[in-house]
Amino acid sequence: MSATEFVVAVLLVVGLAGIVVPIIPGLLLILGGLLLWAIDVNTTTGWLVFAVALAFLAAGTIVKYVVPGRRLKEAGVPRSTMVFGGILGIVGFFVIPVIGLFVGFVLGVYAAERRRLGATAAGPATKHALKAVGLSILIELTASLLAVATWIVGVMVTG
Repeated sequence: MSATEFVVAVLLVVGLAGIVVPIIPGLLLILGGLLLWAIDVNTTTGWLVFAVALAFLAAGTIVKYVVPGRRLKEAGVPRSTMVFGGILGIVGFFVIPVIGLFVGFVLGVYAAERRRLGATAAGPATKHALKAVGLSILIELTASLLAVATWIVGVMVTG
């Protein structure tokens, strides 16, 4: 294992951890590590591995927003509630390190639904929001694992 491959492996592991516990930008670390490796290898195979991994990461990023949003909509959570949850999620990201985005989103959904439906009826929407957050993390983690697996295959092929 070369020094570059070791550094890339560390970036990928830290990036995967950053997806599960969003302290650091996991997806960006993974993408940066893969780009570093592709530049270092500088072969057609290296760039093809980077392109495939990038496609996995891009698809995962799109799907992680579309699928949970669709499920919330199917559960009867209105778009205005999701927007309010998103805004509070962004605020939470800056106010509470590590978990603020998720806490803010769930609290925003709860507050919007409580205002719209009352305290008793806000619970089911909040439960759906928690499931959506979990599904979003799972989708991003799956896409990232596929990108890392692509890199591992690339290292074996080019090594």
